[in-house]
Amino acid sequence: MGIEQDLATIAAQERALVFQNFSAETAWELGCRLRQDAVGRGAAMTFEIQVAGKTIFMTATDGAPAGQVNWIRRKRNVVQLFEKSSYAVGLELQMTGKTIKERHGLSLMDYAMHGGAFPLVLRGTGCIGSVIASGLAQREDHNIVVEALAAILGVQVARLA
Repeated sequence: MGIEQDLATIAAQERALVFQNFSAETAWELGCRLRQDAVGRGAAMTFEIQVAGKTIFMTATDGAPAGQVNWIRRKRNVVQLFEKSSYAVGLELQMTGKTIKERHGLSLMDYAMHGGAFPLVLRGTGCIGSVIASGLAQREDHNIVVEALAAILGVQVARLA
């Protein structure tokens, strides 16, 4: 699958994974599902859900290194700025052959265009926050988040192969 097809799939995911409402209870359900998925895989991962600048869920599984928290911060910054998945932003940059610094004047110290951060979108409002995973290969970080969102919302979306 090429970059253009991946971007089309991610755009379709972003259109489909939209909430009618989102509460702390929703964040708890989503976060617990993500953690359960990671534990089931035996994966050392960290997850964060943030809404309106407030962290409302954060957890790590056994063996997750402390550095994952910094990856989460950097991926979150991408979603906050671009209001799209961090993986999509990374793939778009890859297509242009430019770095985040060349294209947007931003530092890699604060922005990570790797898979795993996805916007939380509220219908009629727009992007209200982000859900972020760190610990797997970037494509799988993206997929684990998308699959959990789809399960919570009760919708089916294409998975990146």
